[in-house]
Amino acid sequence: MQLAETIGLSESPTFRRVKLLEESGMIRGYVALLDQIKLGLQVTAFVSVRMEKQSSRHDFHQCVEDEPHITECYAMSGGFDFLMKVVARDMDHFAALCMQDILNFPGVQHVESSFSLKAVKSSHALPVDPQHSPHEVSSS
Repeated sequence: MQLAETIGLSESPTFRRVKLLEESGMIRGYVALLDQIKLGLQVTAFVSVRMEKQSSRHDFHQCVEDEPHITECYAMSGGFDFLMKVVARDMDHFAALCMQDILNFPGVQHVESSFSLKAVKSSHALPVDPQHSPHEVSSS
């Protein structure tokens, strides 16, 4: 087990610690990191969404969940209500996603899109400081 070697423990205690982290919810799951370009998804767009003032967010959230090309969505402070990361095959595909889908999501009033020219940093790793971990997991 490479993790055991990296942290300087034998495999058995390492496995127990990983199991505890999984059971506590600290480790939520495991994913394969796919190459976006090799999958033919050449365009990455960041779409800012402004909602109608009295609109229900539940139906909007469901539409976002149901659209696989929206890979991330965050409720925001400031001038827009949501920021979405959208991946598409090309600009025509993005335009179709935007005009036929996103603009028709319930409550959407206005969208603005910005396009990634280059990924300077793209990581799913989170910084972990064992000295300040809010949820210590004991292996005993």
